[in-house]
Amino acid sequence: MALADEEFDVIVVGAGIMGSSTAYEVAKRGQKTLLLEQFDFLHQRGSSHGESRIIRATYPEDYYFPMVIESYKLWQEAESQIGYKVYFKAGHLDMGDSHNKSMRGIINTCRKHSVSHEVLDRRQLADKFSGRFNIPEDWIAVFTEYGGVIKATKAVSMFQALAFQKGVVLRDCMEVKDIRKEGVKGGVWIYTSNGEKYWGKKCVVTVGAWMRKLVKKVVGLQLPIQPLEAAVCYWRIKDGNEEKYAIGGDFPTFACHGDTYVYGTPSLEYPGLIKVAVHGGYPCDEDKRPWGPGMALGFLKQSVEERLSGMVDSGSPVATQLCMYSMTPDEDFVIDFLGGEFGKDVVMGGGFSGHGFKMGPVVGRILADLVLTGEAKGVELNHFRIGRFEENPQGNVKDF
Repeated sequence: MALADEEFDVIVVGAGIMGSSTAYEVAKRGQKTLLLEQFDFLHQRGSSHGESRIIRATYPEDYYFPMVIESYKLWQEAESQIGYKVYFKAGHLDMGDSHNKSMRGIINTCRKHSVSHEVLDRRQLADKFSGRFNIPEDWIAVFTEYGGVIKATKAVSMFQALAFQKGVVLRDCMEVKDIRKEGVKGGVWIYTSNGEKYWGKKCVVTVGAWMRKLVKKVVGLQLPIQPLEAAVCYWRIKDGNEEKYAIGGDFPTFACHGDTYVYGTPSLEYPGLIKVAVHGGYPCDEDKRPWGPGMALGFLKQSVEERLSGMVDSGSPVATQLCMYSMTPDEDFVIDFLGGEFGKDVVMGGGFSGHGFKMGPVVGRILADLVLTGEAKGVELNHFRIGRFEENPQGNVKDF
């Protein structure tokens, strides 16, 4: 158990997927590390819990592709270290109007990175997946091998176990209320709500939906990170069709692009059920959440019925789980130094906008690079700067 007078090389604040993977990466490099979590470890109040997350490499923003590819490698390396699986392989399918700019962007990303991909029309898609998908005549689909499912809570637990094996001190129920610069010997002081304080040479902040409040308290900066409460829905596969949609066969993870983004994963965590949900949710205060009832399901029911060829019961979901997104205006991450009096002593990773979990291992590697060396190798971080919101309140300009 950590004592309040202990000193650390790096203190990581927030023990979701980003903080847990960062703690592991830092400790792998021989750094004395403390990982703090405001709630119980593996709690269900943030963005890292639950049964599963999709992993896919097909982004219209081509700068995410190399990050996802590195994450595939790091997920499997972590599995080999711990001795059990959290990543389950599948292909991935994107669907949308043939003129949809996101779909065109995905094709361009595949071409830029020389990714083997198939562009399919309605008939070709039905043939490839034996009628399990159905799209309108004016839609197309793009299939690649880069899909899959990550077991979410199990993955966070894996990185915490690996971090512990590397000597990381883990403390939960430790809400960080303030971070202050140490004026004499350098480094930072971390203050918790129960009156304890810890000194570290460096600090990484990965507090998810609580990022906006903590950063405002520490440096007075108002980050445009808006928490959303999102609902994940599971639907019953009709009798006789269960194996057609199960993980381990040829059924892919998938996404439908349009005004509303709908995504799904093969049946894995609950036998006979398939996850199909909307990317998004309702703005909320992370400390005063409504805990439901969630968004209207009309469009989602229609998507389940039409896209999955009537083989899944679209009447209503049989199970629903809630989580939070931390949305930026451009839905790009925020990975940067906190700056000001802290210089490069405090690094933050946040604003993962409902699509960051899959990249947890590479974000951990990047944050470890930044906090220990002041730069990150092999990745372009310009898109993730805090300063982009000063130049344009909406962040990175996109045409889709």
